[in-house]
Amino acid sequence: MIMKGQKISDRYQIIKAIGEGGMANVYLAYDTILDRDVAVKVLRGDLANDEKFVRRFQREALSASSLTHPNIVEVYDVGEDHGQYYIVMEYVEGRHLKDLIKKRGKLTLSEVIDIMLQITDGMSVAHDSYIIHRDIKPQNIMILENGLVKIMDFGIAMAMNSTQLTQTNSVMGSVHYLPPEQANGKGSTLQSDIYSMGIVMYELLTGKLPYKGDNAVEIALKHLKEPLPSIREELPNIPQSVENIIIKATAKNPKNRYTDAREMHNDLLTCLDESRENEPKIKLPYKEFSEENKAKQPKKEPEEEKGTSKKESKQKEKKKESSDEVLAKQITKNDLKKQNKLLIVLASIFTCLIVAITTVVILIPALTTNQEINVPDVTGYTVEDALKTLQDAGFTVASEQQSVASTTVESGKVARTSPLAGTKRTKGTEVTLWVSSGDPSITLENYVGRNYLEVQGALEALGVHVIVEKRTVDGDNATENIIVDQSPKEGEKVAEGDYVTLYIPDVDVYPDFTNGSYTYDDVVDYLKKYNVTVNKAEQEDSTHTPGIVIAQSREKGTRIVSGASITVTVAVAPESSEEGPATGDTCEESGLC
Repeated sequence: MIMKGQKISDRYQIIKAIGEGGMANVYLAYDTILDRDVAVKVLRGDLANDEKFVRRFQREALSASSLTHPNIVEVYDVGEDHGQYYIVMEYVEGRHLKDLIKKRGKLTLSEVIDIMLQITDGMSVAHDSYIIHRDIKPQNIMILENGLVKIMDFGIAMAMNSTQLTQTNSVMGSVHYLPPEQANGKGSTLQSDIYSMGIVMYELLTGKLPYKGDNAVEIALKHLKEPLPSIREELPNIPQSVENIIIKATAKNPKNRYTDAREMHNDLLTCLDESRENEPKIKLPYKEFSEENKAKQPKKEPEEEKGTSKKESKQKEKKKESSDEVLAKQITKNDLKKQNKLLIVLASIFTCLIVAITTVVILIPALTTNQEINVPDVTGYTVEDALKTLQDAGFTVASEQQSVASTTVESGKVARTSPLAGTKRTKGTEVTLWVSSGDPSITLENYVGRNYLEVQGALEALGVHVIVEKRTVDGDNATENIIVDQSPKEGEKVAEGDYVTLYIPDVDVYPDFTNGSYTYDDVVDYLKKYNVTVNKAEQEDSTHTPGIVIAQSREKGTRIVSGASITVTVAVAPESSEEGPATGDTCEESGLC
């Protein structure tokens, strides 16, 4: 049991438990090295003792850690501490889609399309790398207060693939979204995720699940054999284009589904367009149900012919009874023959099993005595040194290296290996080197006093999300669009996909009265509601229309304060320069008559 205050790997200090599941317990923890809150998911005891599962969990979680997308919860670290296997993830404050459905029931069409676009966008990145989630369900999808969707549990979901139906604590949550091929014991493909996303979309729109049952097996059989209920019968106002997406996504035959999440995403982008308003119902090109899944119809007994006498009926019944007796004897003989054949087949199979078990238990271990050894820890080594160390230990090294961002390992040096350092592998196992591409974080500057549009553009170009909020500011010098505060502060670090909030004044400011469209009366009318006194000055100006404001005592963009005053200068036409008669001269004398 992990307690509050306990440190995992001498780094992640547990703050509190935030969730329990069938596969793992989740804790809010503080990363003492990178100074941030994280979510730590610790594998449940019985799974942690399953060596095969642990190995797969580590491999798949490392693969998932390469996924970077705003709609995917980021995996920071995977490790083991005193027999406890854990995965460290981005800490997200929000709630599961399942909680949202329970609280609100069905969602609006626009909300569902927005959520599904985010889910398919995130899954497109995974599918581009051929990473299959295998357990898409509302419980594995978080939604934040601002509407951002986050897909969780890639590593654990993939590792659980083959054992999912045996985990009694988690199966009922997953089987409602289980693709037919998984219910039938076949492998998962990209189309398996598509089916689960289609069921999630159905549930978001209707507020309920399409298939229900008393146990997991009953529900799984319905996924295999029963067609999906029509969503337009439930919600007649839903456009046919939207139902077509659900029909295609939840097709029983994977060939009828979208090839990957990106194709489904592109279809969702246009499903509400006017051009698709009268779209016909989709027809799936491939057969949905195999012959073995079709229900067998009982043969109807022929009706008794009209007008047949009772005597004839009795005679027919006797003949039927005698023929039935003969048939029964024949069936008994045939059954005995079949039983004898079956016993022979079973005996043969049993003999083969004994031989196979003997081979596996006795002969193979005798022939294969490769000793398992620990994978050396080459973190911080140069690629050349890591290569030599691993080869000296008896491992082979993959020719292609993987790149990964790291805040703790210098660029160009090994950040980790796959399999993880310390895990046991036989000699000759191939090890992949993950080489650090350096610290991806960005050190924030002091943005106060700068125009938020300029700062927003610069940060978004680096992949940082920017939120702009207005804030009431005291004083007369607050300027529109000029940053007055920021979070995080100057000197703090953020990474691609993180959020920075810029605060600008929530004020009314003086406009540019000198733009050629304001008269003195216009200014008075504009400032009347602010109780601002407008003083008028005049200036001769031959370049402006008389009566137009050409200057103002308070600069544009400065805050309007009630009770203040402003002086505006208005253009007037210059006086005529033509001279009149000189004083005392007659017109005749002046020559102007």
